[in-house]
Order: sequence, then structure tokens, then C-alpha cells
Amino acid sequence: MAKTLNLPLVGAARRSPPSTRRTFRRPHGQQWLAVVAGAFTVAQLILVRPGMGLGWDETVYVSQVSSHAPAAFFSAPRARGVPLLVAPIASWSSSTALLRVYLAVLSGLGLFLALRVWRGLFPIRVLASAGALFATLWVTLFYGPQAMPNYWVAIGALACVGCFLRAQADRFDRAALWGVGLSAALMAWMRPTDAVYVTLPLLVLVVSVRRWRRPRLLVALVAGLVAGAGEWVIEAYVSYGGLAQRLSDGSEIQGGLGWNIAIGDQMRSLGGRVLCRPCTGAMPAPPVMLWWFALPVVAALGAVIAVKARRGVTTLLLLACAATVGIPYLFMIGYAAPRFLLPVYILLSIPVADALVHLVTAPSRAWRPVAVTLLAVGLAGHLAVQFVVLEHTVHSTTVSHQDWADAATELHRLGVRPPCMLTGYDGVPVAFYAGCSSVDTSGHNANTTTGAIVRAGQRIPVGVLTTPGGKPPAYARTWPAHRVGRLMVYVAPAVQGGRTA
Repeated sequence: MAKTLNLPLVGAARRSPPSTRRTFRRPHGQQWLAVVAGAFTVAQLILVRPGMGLGWDETVYVSQVSSHAPAAFFSAPRARGVPLLVAPIASWSSSTALLRVYLAVLSGLGLFLALRVWRGLFPIRVLASAGALFATLWVTLFYGPQAMPNYWVAIGALACVGCFLRAQADRFDRAALWGVGLSAALMAWMRPTDAVYVTLPLLVLVVSVRRWRRPRLLVALVAGLVAGAGEWVIEAYVSYGGLAQRLSDGSEIQGGLGWNIAIGDQMRSLGGRVLCRPCTGAMPAPPVMLWWFALPVVAALGAVIAVKARRGVTTLLLLACAATVGIPYLFMIGYAAPRFLLPVYILLSIPVADALVHLVTAPSRAWRPVAVTLLAVGLAGHLAVQFVVLEHTVHSTTVSHQDWADAATELHRLGVRPPCMLTGYDGVPVAFYAGCSSVDTSGHNANTTTGAIVRAGQRIPVGVLTTPGGKPPAYARTWPAHRVGRLMVYVAPAVQGGRTA
């Protein structure tokens, strides 16, 4: 008969710990997790607004499967997970609102499934609290409905660690083995390098620690990573000159991976800067950063509580995986984006929730109202800060995306309509909005030559985008110049009077 997990739970009576089997058969447990996930989905639809246009990176991912515009250049660090994720909608519809709704629902379902894996390892109240803490971060709400990979790496990370622990405790748990493989594949499908960093502590345990050795568990973990990253590796040899070259190109695009403390950069991004590159300027206000400093402290407290309760391995493994996936983004790159740390936040959410639940349930009756009041006030302030930052970020992002849409409308008025080609400043997103192909002769997205652009301008509408006052390349300096939104466009002479000559 298969054994069940039997780990002490927070708040459990010391004399007779409750059966884990009973814990994850209680029907109301799943309902609490479903409520958290459902509320997360609704919050995305209300606060992030489905009508917000696609961002730069999103246009690259969506264009790979969209019939609306030609596929943009796919640089070395990117993986094909997001295009496949959005394909069920983007392959037949150009509606951004429909895509946002689809991703919001999918992200809520993903959160529910990832939390559900942990039933029996922690009490439901801890898991529901962890889900709520993670789901109410502005960065989680902002990126949940976006066509970006980081949220899905986070979901895969939480599910993978949970399934790993279940499979290690019960070698007959086939569902857990499948969960390890599928969640590892999901991470590698989205970002292969992140998947390696997340699973590094798991691989070390299953290989080097005798009592953790489970051949089938190792096979499931490695098979998942290979299945998820297989296409990325094959594509490296087909299109990027080999795996080593793709990794090298990816490192160069990210500014050259190496010792580079980016903690300050991440702090600056907490105020709603979706990409902090170069990361200069003042730090956000202290209330905006307070939760970020409190997070590792409370997580460490959760580890202490878990060790005292003789279930420290579970929590320490979460902390180890959070540390390894956070190291590259805190110490190895020269810029920051808040979405990079989503896997860290979700892995820390359970130890943090465990500590907070313990703080309001462990004190004596005399002190419990004080602890509950302080925690309630702190969480209320935290939620207020998250909402303010989210509202500011959504507004500024919507405005910038609308600028691209307005520029595309002006280009159509000038006769730059599909089939067409754009290059220059903001060429990638504006080209997607206009339905044109985007090209560059230099930089990270270089995919053509000057001669090819000039020849294309004799056949189809071609435009070169610059900032006002910016100089176009030599071949376009004699082309007619027009103002399109906040940009200037130099249109190939082949386009005259709104038609191709």
C-alpha cells in the first residue's frame, strides 16, 4: 500500500498530529484555493484592463503565431513557450482584449493547480494565504494576463518543488512523478536557463544525498527539462550556430553575464519600471520598497518555525530554489525588470505565509488580538501600496502602447500598409501594430542589410522611424519625412499619395 506524507503541520496539536490523508481529502480545502485563484483572475480583468495594448516583448512573441503581422526577429535568449501558449487565440484573432482575458483565466487556473500540489505539505490556510500574498503583488497582477514567460516559470517552479517532495516521500506516487516532469518541462519551455536554476537544488539532492535518491524521480526531472528545452537546443544548432553560440549571444544581449550586483536596480524597478535599462534615477519611496526588505526576513522566520516543528526540509528546499533562481537576476546582470523575480516571490510565499499564520495563532490569548491587529494594519498598508503602483504602471503602459497604435494609424494614412517594412526606433512594436515586418541592420535584432532595405523600398512601402531630431541612416536622408505620433518616419519614395508607385 502506498504510504502518505506525514509531515507536522503548523498549528497541529503536538500530542497527535492530524493525518495528512485526512488533510488533503477535506473538500473545503480546494474551495479556498479556488477562491484565491478566482479572485486573482477577476482582479486582473478589473485592474489591468484587457484593452491594454501589447508591449514590445509581447509583440515579438505573439507575432510568431499571429496572422496579423509577420514574425519579428526572435533573439537568442527567447524561447518558444509563450508563442505556443498564446497560439489558441493569437493564431486566429488579433483582439488584444480576448488574449488578455484568455491569459487571465489561464493564469488563475495555473495558480490553483500549483497551490493544490502542496496540500498535505502545509495547512490549507497557509497555502491560501501564500496564494493571496503572491497574487496581490502588483507585478503578479500586471504580468498574469501578459504574453510573457516569467509568470509561467513561477507557476512551474512552485508545482515542481511540491511534486518533487511528494514523489520523494512516496515512491509509488505516479501522479507526483508526472507532475515533476510536466512542471519542469513548463519552465524549460518558457525559459530554459531559469528552469535549470530552479531545479539545481533538486538535482543536487536526488544525486548526492543517499536518502533522497530516487532513480525514477531523477529520470522524471531530467526528462522534463529535456522535453521542455529540446526545441530551444535544436533551434540553437539550426539558427544560432550551436548551443554555445546561442548561450553566448544571449549573454551578450543581456549585457554580458558575470558578477554584477543588480539589487539596487531591482529596487528601482519596484516603483513600476517594467524595464530598468539603464537603471538610473532615484529610488522609489520607502513604503514602496518596505515589503521587499521584509520578504526575506519573514521567509527566514518561516524557516525557523518549520525547523522547530521538525519539517524544516520542505521549507528549506523552497528557500534554496528561490535563492538559486534569484542569483542571476540579483548578482549577474546589469539591469532589472520586476518580472524576473516572480519565481522567487512565489517560492517564498509559502514560508512567508507560514510565518504570518504562526504569528497570529501561536501567541497567548492576551497577545493574539495585538498580533492580529498589527498584521491586519500591515497587510492593509501593503495592499494599498501595491494598488497604487499597479494603477500607475497600468496607466503609463497603456499610454505608451497607445502611442504605438496611433503611429501605426498614421503610417497607414501615409500609405505604409501591409505588405510593408519598418526599421529604426521602436520599429518592432510599431511594425506589429501596423502589420508590417520589422528589420534592423545592427544591434540585438539585426536580421538584414542596408542594401536589402533599399531594394525592398522599390517594391513595398518602407519606413525608417526616428525620434524627433534624430538622424535617419544615410540611405533614408532624402526620403520624405512625416510626423507620426511622437516619432518621425522617413518613407521610401516608392510610396506616393498613399499608394505604392
